[in-house]
Amino acid sequence: MQRLHSTLDAARTARGLTWVELAREINKPFEGTTSIPIHPSTIRGMTTKRAVVGTVVLQVLRWLQRTPESFLTGRDAASTAEEALPEPGPGRVLRFDTRALYAALDARRREYGLTWKQLAAALPGFTESSLRNLSTGSAAGFPPVMTLTQWLRRPAAQFVRDYSR
Repeated sequence: MQRLHSTLDAARTARGLTWVELAREINKPFEGTTSIPIHPSTIRGMTTKRAVVGTVVLQVLRWLQRTPESFLTGRDAASTAEEALPEPGPGRVLRFDTRALYAALDARRREYGLTWKQLAAALPGFTESSLRNLSTGSAAGFPPVMTLTQWLRRPAAQFVRDYSR
């Protein structure tokens, strides 16, 4: 989260934006919709959180034109086209598709002959319950969701969809 926030702050500063102006730019695609705007304090305060709601981070990444993988620790390689986030239409917001993520985890878990409890033990920060809750479409936090996509060896973008808000 620190690297993401630092990158965002540098881009904000380079463009001469205040935090309020930055939030306005990030929220611009959702003007005139029922979407709840992302508050400047949410964006500014990301540095104090271990995890941030994935929807917020995806909109920030969209504004930065970066991939989730570009903020992985130890990542040297440039982002690939496969890692690019989808471009949502007007009035649409990016979200992690946790049901699709659950289905992929379940398939790989079965392939490896693991129980949900064993899988949770292999994934730092997750419990059996938190993994099973993905099947309900619950919100995913960032960066923990990246632990899951990395375990699957699949780009996070494969689990990002655009939704109307």
